[in-house]
Amino acid sequence: MAFRRGFLPAVILSTLLSASSATQVAAAERVRWNMQSTYSASLVQLGTLGKRLEERIKAVSDGKFRIKFHEPGALVPPLETFDAVAAGAVEAGWSTPGYWAGKEPALQLFASVPFGPGAGEYLAWYYFGGGRQMFEEIYARHNIHGLVCGMIAPEASGWFREEIRSIEDLRGKKMRFFGLGAQVLEKLGVSTQLLASGDIFPALELGTIDATEFSMPAIDLDLGFHQAAKHYYFPGWHQQSTFFELMINKQAWEALDDTQRAQIETVCGDSVREGLAEGEYIQFAALQSLREKGVQIHRWPPEILTALSNAWDEVAAEQSAADPDFKRVWESLQAFRANYKEWRALGYLD
Repeated sequence: MAFRRGFLPAVILSTLLSASSATQVAAAERVRWNMQSTYSASLVQLGTLGKRLEERIKAVSDGKFRIKFHEPGALVPPLETFDAVAAGAVEAGWSTPGYWAGKEPALQLFASVPFGPGAGEYLAWYYFGGGRQMFEEIYARHNIHGLVCGMIAPEASGWFREEIRSIEDLRGKKMRFFGLGAQVLEKLGVSTQLLASGDIFPALELGTIDATEFSMPAIDLDLGFHQAAKHYYFPGWHQQSTFFELMINKQAWEALDDTQRAQIETVCGDSVREGLAEGEYIQFAALQSLREKGVQIHRWPPEILTALSNAWDEVAAEQSAADPDFKRVWESLQAFRANYKEWRALGYLD
């Protein structure tokens, strides 16, 4: 077969240009993000759920989308993660919305709610009852796209050096406490402060604080609180369920195509499932281990729970009066719960 002069070189050049163009398109489709975490990767659930995002997003995207997990403080201090994501210093942050009360008080209602909903009810409100829309609106003001990306069920109420028999025994205590529950305890004479997970045990051991809450038994066991305090209280009136989040810089989010956004949504939904299922599975072994280590497990008496509930009503009213978004979110959640109450009473055994 004869070829015209110049035909073969032209074909080769065209092929090379096509290959080059395909390579450039493939490169453009690759996404590489840095994610600052407020929890260590080794911390059961709180950190491990965030760490799993690395492998899950890689798997569902066939390696085209990578998110690099960074330990607390590796890029920015943990409690500066919000600002770093907003500014675009990092593309994403792994945390819980309750840490950002100083930025937006209403975000606390997307972390955990004292005497609030269980996991199923909370998820129903968030996804179908208007919660998600408000969550995204609040974050959008700060140049952040927020996604619920994990969840755990009830937490413990706290660790104390001595048994608490009455509200009077709480007064004057110095306690590490998180979120809206801290404001409730302040009403009852407890001096509260927020400490990062790695700072709690030293403070408890040295007596800088008298008591602490942090999370579920398996997580608290991992952090060793039982070595410094032996009285462990339930139920976790302040956190019957807890959301975790993936904060994404708005420009980074908008630069993704629809498929990449769907991949993140899918991975975060999987993380919610993983957190709930794993969290319910690992608690009974942790409780057994804590008992073997000499921990005394208590339930709060009704009179203390009533006092805490009354104090929460005051806090909710004050926060609603002070912040329009808090009021809007709180009223939405309360209206949903009022409607859900009938279904719960009819459909569930307890």
